[in-house]
Amino acid sequence: MQAGRGETPAPARELFRDAAFPASDSSLFFNSSTPLAQFREDITWRRPQEICATPRLFPDNPWEGQVKQGLLGDCWFLCACAALQKGRHLLDQQVFPPGQPSWSDQTYRGSFTCRIWQFGHWIEVTTDDRLPCLAGRLCFSRCQREDVFWLPLLEKVYAKVHGSYEHLWAGQVADALVDLTGGLAERWNLKDLGGTSGKQDGPGGQEHRSCQQLLHLKDQCLISCSVLSPRAGARELGEYHAFLVTDLRELRGQAGQGILLLRIQNPWGRRCWQGLWREGGEGWSLVDPAEESELLSQLQEGEFWVEEKEFLREFDEVTVGYPITEAGHLQSLYTGEVLCHTQALPGAWVKGQSAGGCRNNSTFPSNPKFWLRVSEPSEVHITVLQRPRMRKTDCIGRAWVPAGGHYTSGSPASFLGKDYQAVGLHIWKVEKRRVSLPRVLSAPPVAGTVCHAYDREVQLHCELSPGYYLAVPSTFLKDVPGQFLLRVFSTGKVSLSAVKATSKGTTPGATLPDGEWGTVQLRGFWRAGQTAGGSRNFASYPTNPCLPFSVPDGPSTRCVRITLHQHCQPRGGEIHPIGFHVFQVPVGGGSPGAPPLLLQEPLLSCVPHRYAQEVSQLCLLPAGTYRVVPSTYLPDTEGAFTVTIATRIDRRPIHSQEVLGQFLQEVSVLAVRKT
Repeated sequence: MQAGRGETPAPARELFRDAAFPASDSSLFFNSSTPLAQFREDITWRRPQEICATPRLFPDNPWEGQVKQGLLGDCWFLCACAALQKGRHLLDQQVFPPGQPSWSDQTYRGSFTCRIWQFGHWIEVTTDDRLPCLAGRLCFSRCQREDVFWLPLLEKVYAKVHGSYEHLWAGQVADALVDLTGGLAERWNLKDLGGTSGKQDGPGGQEHRSCQQLLHLKDQCLISCSVLSPRAGARELGEYHAFLVTDLRELRGQAGQGILLLRIQNPWGRRCWQGLWREGGEGWSLVDPAEESELLSQLQEGEFWVEEKEFLREFDEVTVGYPITEAGHLQSLYTGEVLCHTQALPGAWVKGQSAGGCRNNSTFPSNPKFWLRVSEPSEVHITVLQRPRMRKTDCIGRAWVPAGGHYTSGSPASFLGKDYQAVGLHIWKVEKRRVSLPRVLSAPPVAGTVCHAYDREVQLHCELSPGYYLAVPSTFLKDVPGQFLLRVFSTGKVSLSAVKATSKGTTPGATLPDGEWGTVQLRGFWRAGQTAGGSRNFASYPTNPCLPFSVPDGPSTRCVRITLHQHCQPRGGEIHPIGFHVFQVPVGGGSPGAPPLLLQEPLLSCVPHRYAQEVSQLCLLPAGTYRVVPSTYLPDTEGAFTVTIATRIDRRPIHSQEVLGQFLQEVSVLAVRKT
């Protein structure tokens, strides 16, 4: 409609410009250490309607919206984005909140909002729709149909959260999956696939994983695979590159043999496979020509077929995202059961207080501890999610959260993979909530991570019976500060609460609590062939020194600190792994026919044996007679040691209402203390 004579034309709509993430080099680059820097002078910023005639947010069919990688090395992020197409309720209801404008609408103002899951919360991030381009076309991610823009807009939001596009150059598919779904993802080492890959120790900790399991999961969740170091003859796969597993098919060969094929999609958008099952490859001679024709006709741009043995040989890792129902619940990768009960609590490792390190450290019990109550037999998944250490402030006013993890896009590692600590998680079952922590934590856990991993999130999968459990997340090194989120997903009802720290605690390695302590020192030697019996793993263990001590009678248990100190030889002599066990001597010598004391179960232990000059345990012991048995890990390891036993002396408390200056009354109090 034209303006009438004498009327002022309506002003053009002012489109939003995101000052916090501007269309400039500051949003593109972090330190210009990636190949992206060579395009600095050529990149321009355009809105979708300046790139194509009729831009759309979402496609009409799934293929049009498939991900395609551009100049940015963020294949790890794009593979995670593909998960949103498997669950459209996540894409157009959760990640893109309803009510987004269309470019043809009167409500369009040049801004879009996405939700990203960060450390337990969905945060809304708004940015403008100016996108980096080269020669008028998108230079980073795009969909198969270049008039579909959900992917480049989401990529821009994710770049804003991280601080710049260059920050996305490398990362973990698993981390991006969690950020886009709020769920869980697992990484499986393909060198273990097909056998028993134990990510946990203890009962229920051995997970049997195979390509057959991937076959059952293909329609439910995202499956990605990565090449970390390409083999000779397969350089076309690239290095540190992530792919999508878009299908798996079981075939019967003409000779009757079983054949498992995996369809792989390269985010680069080009076919790069020269193996036996490429188009025209020798592998197809093993199957019926009709099946060959059918399977090859299914290939889209960038896809190729790989046989299971080739897959296990040429690829290094698989990442599997947990399926998420429309109600927002996770489904188990192992049983398909819905994990409909969730709990989460934040925690922190504080240097000098609660950063106790791994179980090799005597300070391990000082780590944060959580009560987990399981009300019914349940499949339980417990995770520890680290908050990365902060480097700089990002463009939405929060601490920048780096991508981290191992690299999956051939990038320099100068600013990647250094923001997470090696972390682990162990859980113990307890009979009640009032327990002796030293005694509980010296026993084998119900389940635990085999090692401390430099991953943003580590997890345990367990079948737990009803009762109370103690969960202890830890870093590998002690006195390493950090923050974390403990998450629990379960088929049955569970509750989670933090164990409150006490000022008097029973933390090994800490200074003695206030009060009077009586100490006894016992010296001894480990001599080869005589008193160097080694740990309880060896039949010679009973030959170790067996040192007596006693706890006097009192109204309750006594606080006792037992310390084993090994004396190193002059000029930097070798330190051996050491530990000790404490046995309680039965009243009256025990029952007839009972095994010798040192062949019975110890009352408490300071193990595993540690390469330390001194190990210590603070515990509560009732009155009685005991034996402490110090040992090296291996038999016939010679050395000298001292065992120090400090027992707290309980005195009747004295309360004085006197104030300073009342000399006679103070003398009377001192006299009472001496008697």
